[in-house]
Amino acid sequence: MTQQSRPLYRALLISFCFLALFVGACKKPPKAPEVAPPPPPPPAAKPTATISADRTAIQKGESARLSWTTTDAQNISIAPEVGAVTAQGSTTVTPADSATYTITATGAGGSAEASVHITVAVPPPPVVEAPKPSMDELFLKEVRDAYFDYDKADIRADAREALGKTADFLRNYPQLRVTIEGHCDERGSTEYNLALGDRRASAVKQYLVSLGIPADRLTTVSYGKEKPFCMESNETCWQENRRGHFIQTK
Repeated sequence: MTQQSRPLYRALLISFCFLALFVGACKKPPKAPEVAPPPPPPPAAKPTATISADRTAIQKGESARLSWTTTDAQNISIAPEVGAVTAQGSTTVTPADSATYTITATGAGGSAEASVHITVAVPPPPVVEAPKPSMDELFLKEVRDAYFDYDKADIRADAREALGKTADFLRNYPQLRVTIEGHCDERGSTEYNLALGDRRASAVKQYLVSLGIPADRLTTVSYGKEKPFCMESNETCWQENRRGHFIQTK
């Protein structure tokens, strides 16, 4: 190599080195591999709830037992009346009226409800029996007087029907004893009407005896015209006074 070419060679060598350094400095470093993000957490489970009763039909004043189960819930309550409860359990309720019990379970995944209906049967009101009529009330209602024609003591057809009903009543109450009063209207003398009233009372007694009423349960008395039932002087009123009338013997 000649002495003149050495400076040129040295210059070329230095230029090459600078070029290599420049190229090396401009080259980009390799990228690091990308890291995948972690997967999202799974969604919270939706709560579940069930409720049942050992009796769904009860009488007023009786009790029923509620039982329930839940999952994935933090807040659990039963309405009406019961309030907050545990995840599962049972309790006794005594509803005053028919009611629907609803359990509500709430958690991160939402809420769930379940219900059970309990029917409360209300007993019918007690039957209040009408007071039984007294013997005096029955006597006035059931015992029928016998009416007579003017100046007669014969038992008429309507009197036979009335005395038949009276006999039925006396048979149903064998403890009763009666007095048969003979009555007349205002016409005629006192003595005559007392005798006529006696015949009428006796005719009524004999007819009842013929219907099976013991004679010892029947007594007679005549009042003639002394105790009238009607005070007017006409045939309608006189007919009211011609009768065989019954009273209880005390």
